[in-house]
Amino acid sequence: MQTWFSTLLTSLSIPAVGLPAVFLWTMASATLLPLGSEAAVFAYIKLKPELFWSTVLVATMGNTLGGMVNYWLAYGTHQVIARDHPAPRALAWCERLGPKTLFFSFLPVVGDPLTAIAGWLKLPWLPCLLWQALGKFVRYALLTALLLGVPDSFWHSLLIWVKDIA
Repeated sequence: MQTWFSTLLTSLSIPAVGLPAVFLWTMASATLLPLGSEAAVFAYIKLKPELFWSTVLVATMGNTLGGMVNYWLAYGTHQVIARDHPAPRALAWCERLGPKTLFFSFLPVVGDPLTAIAGWLKLPWLPCLLWQALGKFVRYALLTALLLGVPDSFWHSLLIWVKDIA
């Protein structure tokens, strides 16, 4: 007899369910919501290792789209609020370095606001999109590959309490 947890894992391991879930989770986590996406990407790849690159690409697309939501919201806000006001000095470094700063949009805490700053400064959207996607892709590919090198026994010891719940 399957437990609810086993049923959930089985359902999520189906690419038609799991990949859209990864996309939505990574998209939401790239907005200013306090979510992390790396665990979801890693967990899905542990369930379906043969979908490593598909999952990394889907996560990159979702996370990049979420970052662009921040960009467009800030861009629109700037259009309404600060039409003719110069950017504060604190934003000058981002303006000086341009879209390349969005390579670092994968960083915790500062990454999501970077996408909003780029929109606020009205940096060109296509280079912002491309630099952001590159940084997020490198992050998901490297981090997940590194985590896959951790022995399963380590993960089992961390998650032993889940078996008790299920």
